Amino acid sequence: MNRRDALFGLSLTLAAGSGGYAWAQPALGWTPTALTAAQAQILDVVAELVYPKTDTPGAREAGVPQMVDKALKGWCDPLQAGFIKSGLDKLDADAKAAHGAGFVALTAAQQGALLTRYDQEATAARPRPHPFGALKDLMTIGYFTSKPGATVTLRYDPVPGDFKGCVPMKEIGRAWAT
Repeated sequence: MNRRDALFGLSLTLAAGSGGYAWAQPALGWTPTALTAAQAQILDVVAELVYPKTDTPGAREAGVPQMVDKALKGWCDPLQAGFIKSGLDKLDADAKAAHGAGFVALTAAQQGALLTRYDQEATAARPRPHPFGALKDLMTIGYFTSKPGATVTLRYDPVPGDFKGCVPMKEIGRAWAT
């Protein structure tokens, strides 16, 4: 298991244990350019579940949903962007089919269960692409290349000094961004 999968599993566990009530979703503080308003809301919730605010900034604070939206419009080829957008639509449709409500309106436990299922499907589908796997890749890039992700979540030193190739993690602490 790699760090990203461990963080994802931990965030879903925390989400599942945070009560059984639907989260009150704040209005988006940004205007989507590649996504519909519904897709942007779903992305906002998914990003925060994958990278929740803890002692480090969450995905919303790092601007991950906005970065994914911009990447879908200006960086991804149209086929890949459509693939990811159809995955967001499918997530919402699966939520409605399973629970009678859209993904954003589900409880944290229900959201976590759907994302866990999608994550397992994406892992099993390798090396073939899966919309959730592609979305997680974009969110990971967005999170760890954001200023909060690179300077707060990761350790940042613009002049890192000597290279020591084999040092126990307990001596280092957080992973380095540089």
